[in-house]
Amino acid sequence: MMVETLRWREHRLELLDQRLLPATVAYVACSSAEEVAQAIKTLVVRGAPAIGVAAAYGVALQALQHAAQPRARFTSAMHQGLQVLTASRPTAVNLFWALNRMRALWATCETEAPAAVAQRLLAEAHAICAEDVRVNQTLGAHGAVLLPQEARVLTHCNAGALATAGHGTALGVIRSAVAMGKKISVLVDETRPVLQGARLTAWELMQEAIPVTLITDSMAGHMMAQGAVDAVVVGADRVAANGDVANKIGTYMVAVLAHRHEIPFYVAAPLSTFDWSLDSGAAIPIEERNPEEVLGFGAYRWAPAGIAVCNPAFDVTPAELVSALITEQGVVMAPDRTKLAALKNHSQCGIHSPPIFD
Repeated sequence: MMVETLRWREHRLELLDQRLLPATVAYVACSSAEEVAQAIKTLVVRGAPAIGVAAAYGVALQALQHAAQPRARFTSAMHQGLQVLTASRPTAVNLFWALNRMRALWATCETEAPAAVAQRLLAEAHAICAEDVRVNQTLGAHGAVLLPQEARVLTHCNAGALATAGHGTALGVIRSAVAMGKKISVLVDETRPVLQGARLTAWELMQEAIPVTLITDSMAGHMMAQGAVDAVVVGADRVAANGDVANKIGTYMVAVLAHRHEIPFYVAAPLSTFDWSLDSGAAIPIEERNPEEVLGFGAYRWAPAGIAVCNPAFDVTPAELVSALITEQGVVMAPDRTKLAALKNHSQCGIHSPPIFD
């Protein structure tokens, strides 16, 4: 990517304002946890891994902002910052993973001077950011192996560099496949109601001259029936312990269509997206967003005034519809509870799973 999704500049976090893409490339500067939380809420930054990285920087910003305060005031400000960041969005588990990691580090150094604590938290945020890029590159390489030498890939929403600190998850698989010399073309669902596919994924792929064709969400089944899709690759916002996957609304329909047409449906997600505490996808909280997103786009309105609106931001795809989960630890074919428990064991013991984990 020629632009960065997020960057640290002059003691501030700068976030690429994804609400303005593709027409305008502009950054929003954040100097506090509250400003980062607001950016997450309003979709300045989106995508589970990117939200997690941004939240980590939000904790560091809160510490830096209050580093000159007495310890009691510093501690109070930190709790407040963590609370506001925790409440920013409910579904993407990377947010809570990152906040827990920052909270754990703070616990190890809370007796140090606030200024020293702030520097350690900033270093950890930098580490989380760099780690996200490395993880995406690794899972991208694992996933690229699954794609044939020539493949037409359908993707839904945006799980690219714009949804991460760099490289991407679903688009990371595509980028890695192209880097391997494979001939890949991409079909992009527009992804209503916020059009992340039309505005973001299509733009990302065009930046790198990867062949891309935009379709409406309702065209996916037709394209599959016409034999125009060889594989589906999507990202995830949360994966339950049994392999159920929460992703952008509309993903479940794509998975059902792929199953009907015997097309592999791959989910690319780092281990930070796995929520081992949830027994199944039924327990994943689904965010209900502002009705305005459905009534129109920008200043234009197409729905009648006063109409009732339902606007869940995510849906859950059952594990039995997932051909493989692609992670930095390897590829889990036909995921289920037993296989994911083994994957968790491997990752916690620091053992790297084989590229194909079946």
